[in-house]
Amino acid sequence: MFWRARTTSGRAICLSDQFPWAKVEEVMRGLVTLAGRPPVQLGTEIDWTANPHGNRSWALNLHTLRWLGRLVAEYERSGERSCLDRAAAVADHWMRANPRGGAGVSPWAWAEHAIALRAPVLVCLSEHVHTPRLWDSLAEHGELLADPGLYRQGHNHGLDQDIALLVVACRLGRGRWRDLAVRRMTASAELAVDAQGALHEQAPRYGLYVHRRLGVALRAIRESGAEVPERLVARRRALEAYVAHATQPDGRLVPIGDSPADARADGFPHEGPAVRVFDGGYVFGRSAWDDPESAYYSIRFGPGRRLHGHEDHLGVTYFAGGRPILVEAGFHSYERTGYADWTRSPEAHNIPVPTGATFRPGTATRLLDARVGPGHQSFELADDAYGVRRTRRVFVTHGSGMMAVHDRVASGTLRSLWHFDPGLKVLSRGDGAVVLGDDTGFRVTLLQFPGEGQAVRPALISTGYLRTAESVTVLSPEAPGVLTTVIPHTRHGSGT
Repeated sequence: MFWRARTTSGRAICLSDQFPWAKVEEVMRGLVTLAGRPPVQLGTEIDWTANPHGNRSWALNLHTLRWLGRLVAEYERSGERSCLDRAAAVADHWMRANPRGGAGVSPWAWAEHAIALRAPVLVCLSEHVHTPRLWDSLAEHGELLADPGLYRQGHNHGLDQDIALLVVACRLGRGRWRDLAVRRMTASAELAVDAQGALHEQAPRYGLYVHRRLGVALRAIRESGAEVPERLVARRRALEAYVAHATQPDGRLVPIGDSPADARADGFPHEGPAVRVFDGGYVFGRSAWDDPESAYYSIRFGPGRRLHGHEDHLGVTYFAGGRPILVEAGFHSYERTGYADWTRSPEAHNIPVPTGATFRPGTATRLLDARVGPGHQSFELADDAYGVRRTRRVFVTHGSGMMAVHDRVASGTLRSLWHFDPGLKVLSRGDGAVVLGDDTGFRVTLLQFPGEGQAVRPALISTGYLRTAESVTVLSPEAPGVLTTVIPHTRHGSGT
């Protein structure tokens, strides 16, 4: 079937620094650490159906073989033959144990993302190891990567598929595959990233991932000898503004959508206006660039939930005095659990909820008005996600250091939810006021009108992948309209 693959070969484009970090000495001993879970001893005869942590991401990462790519990189760096021999033996075992469509093969073995991430590893290996089985496997991977029925256009998986197809094509001398990969990644980037730079996957962490992977893609195109599309370069450059504006003053990405609260985005240019509205559904504002004590906020609107987004429309976050104050529930994991489902729900975000109404997933939200000045900004948003028009006005002033939010509903009543960072504890409450603080002396006051009927309850916020912490949620009184103000008192005095 793959006779031509065995007789035609080209350059092995091996961008080995793309592989995730791993301890080479551990991998040599059969020990792997994947998806942030504790190390697992795989042994010599690896059970490719194993999933000792019962974790979807762990199972996927096992079959990508990217952890094996570190051995090839170490061989190229040091010349240590045992690393290459181990990599070749494990890869050959994988190929023999995981025939496509074979009985008992893990469903993760030939998942489209596993194929895309594994193929570059096999290309790197093929520069030093030449066997019919490896050559046939490369050709099989290429056929699947070129299959339009498996392609994820406009998705980060699709970008990984394009990178993989490009390097396989160059290794096997398939010019048509190479050209297809470059055409697809350009069209896909223009679908995924709009002209302002906003990523339609609705999670800043994926903006960071796509930016990094586009860097890999551009390097691969150059090494392949193909012309680098300027349109592709332009979309990657635009993406930098989105990531930079989505980064809080502490260097962490704001935890919107599937973005962990501890994800950092370093090295992006901090330039342009301090407040930026992205038509794709984001307002990001700050009092100043490059000041860890500056105020920062985000507001969500735009198209309905898709891909890595959450049902967070009308939601806000707020950061001041060097720390997060109002936070989202954030990203916990891709596991199919009740808690992971809840983190994507409206109630996991700082939003107004009409009383007794039924939520309609995927509803778009409109930005009706935006007024941006150097010391204060105001925004008005509305939608009918609960079958009734709900409107939110957000006012931020940096001089006195305050965020004010007015929520109203066209008919009936609503209650607004406010989730506080786990580091803040309730110090006092009464008459619609809640004072919270931390052990550094930072204080923040939430005031609501009307105040009677306000509730304070515990919540569970995700602080990182598979990590949670107890926090405080304030639930406003039930009313046709609610005004909420959040006033931080920094360690250096009141205001921000």
